[in-house]
Amino acid sequence: MVVVRRATSVDAEIIAQAVAMAIGDESALRAYCGDDYLAVLGEIAYRKGTQYSWERALVAEVNGVVAGAIVGYDGAELQQLREGTFEVLRELVGRTPNIVDETEAGEYYLDSVGILPQFRGLGVGRKLVDSFCQKVFEEGHRCVGLIVDFANPTAESLYASLGFVRKNPCTFFHHQMWHLQREA
Repeated sequence: MVVVRRATSVDAEIIAQAVAMAIGDESALRAYCGDDYLAVLGEIAYRKGTQYSWERALVAEVNGVVAGAIVGYDGAELQQLREGTFEVLRELVGRTPNIVDETEAGEYYLDSVGILPQFRGLGVGRKLVDSFCQKVFEEGHRCVGLIVDFANPTAESLYASLGFVRKNPCTFFHHQMWHLQREA
């Protein structure tokens, strides 16, 4: 049985893993967070006021075992949250990356979703994404957006089955992506 709940600070490690899985490219992770990228992402997830903070995440459990996480934020808050994220990067890595904006005001951005390998194929991702969208819409937001790699048609198919539609192509971390949105 899949249960989705709000994350707590104790969930920082699974949130970090979800972000790393969502980025997917180890060279990009190292460029962004250094060689110990999981520890750095864990610290970012543990702190308040960052893009990947536990405050903005949901966690899925399968039969009481943590299976995955999803994290996102209001696009209008991107710059403020990015500064919180960059503060941790300056402290732990000594540098900040140059990243294009992947969202904007008017969109609640689903930044990262990741499911641990042993729980894939059980509907955990579908449950997380749908729960995330329902939470966002209940809070009064009208649009959820995300980007998905051209090279990941399976993920795009999942998002399409949950009501997301293509808006436009974009480039992020040197990868061609589709910008998808779901309206309330």
